[in-house]
Amino acid sequence: MNAPIHAVVPIKETSDAKRRLADVLCAARRQELALAMFEDVLATLTGVRELAGIVAVTVDPAAATIAARYGARVSNAGAREGHTGAVAGAARELASQAMLTLPGDIPLVEGDDIRHLIDVHRNATGRGARGFTIVPARDERGSNAILCSPAAAVPLRFGADSFLPHLAAAKRCAIEPTVVRLPRIALDIDTPDDLALFLAAPSPTRTRALLEQWPLLLHDTVSPTATG
Repeated sequence: MNAPIHAVVPIKETSDAKRRLADVLCAARRQELALAMFEDVLATLTGVRELAGIVAVTVDPAAATIAARYGARVSNAGAREGHTGAVAGAARELASQAMLTLPGDIPLVEGDDIRHLIDVHRNATGRGARGFTIVPARDERGSNAILCSPAAAVPLRFGADSFLPHLAAAKRCAIEPTVVRLPRIALDIDTPDDLALFLAAPSPTRTRALLEQWPLLLHDTVSPTATG
């Protein structure tokens, strides 16, 4: 029987979020952006019935309030130890259950993306087997979603160049990794170029609605050539 899958979404303190957007947005707007993206991700996850639950790993009060509104369990285990520590803390708590971890800054993610990822994982692993399925970032360097069963089957270490090391880590654990490329999950928003790509893809997201409140700022600071 397939183990229940819990989605884990770490989000650090938003008062100092998205520093690489500092040339585009002030700290207050970066915080608003981080929270809007987080809410878009949670809104998508809550509509995926295949998930047994959602865990938000954070010590940020505003993020915790949003998480509770969507029925997510809030955990602070490892939340002050970066993305890697937050995911590791959740994996320890989930134990023999399966874990889908994804960041809170992929606002284009849709329910069909999550369901496809789960289907591919289950088809690749079979009933009750150990498995590791990963979605790379658009630059093929980062890891934007990982579905691991059981949750701690493979030690995870996140960063700008985590994709290939994650594949190697799975193989060291005698698990053949499955790679799934999903463009909406692949686009995490960290830089002005990411913002330009996001805005080039119309979406009914809270994130887009928020950014459209700042048209003059975005027109002046996000280069149209960034999408090319």
